[in-house]
Amino acid sequence: MSTQAALVDPQARAQHALDVAYRYLSRRDRTVAELRRYLEHRRVDPDTIATTLAELCERGYLDDARYARTFAEDRRNLDGWGAERIRRRLEQSGVAGVAIEAALEVQGRDEELRAALNVLQTRLATPPDDDRGRERALGTLVRRGYELDLAYDAVRAFERGG
Repeated sequence: MSTQAALVDPQARAQHALDVAYRYLSRRDRTVAELRRYLEHRRVDPDTIATTLAELCERGYLDDARYARTFAEDRRNLDGWGAERIRRRLEQSGVAGVAIEAALEVQGRDEELRAALNVLQTRLATPPDDDRGRERALGTLVRRGYELDLAYDAVRAFERGG
């Protein structure tokens, strides 16, 4: 089949879109929005994109809720990120708010406080003993995406030896 015929044949276009999508998904898990943007960038027509995304979702290759849960767990455990930073990154990836909230609900406030305390224990050799040290510790947690109130609580607990 010539290249011209392949461009006209809907089955060939659909297969080409699936092949492109599978190659993109083989590197790492993606969101529906990321894959949509990728296929658009590859100049796949909108109808074929919609069909491809539907098929990949149906087969379980695309699942934004699973992506959000895995991403949140990895960023918490591997990078020490807080809920706010995780939320921002998932929103940037095009994950729906419902899936984001479900992924973030897995960890309660006490667990998030323990994670923030762990970040401080890992990053700082000793608890802060002055205002400048407290501000530095607080800034470390806020930059990692911990809410301000939780960051204050973690710094206080770290000072008490918690």
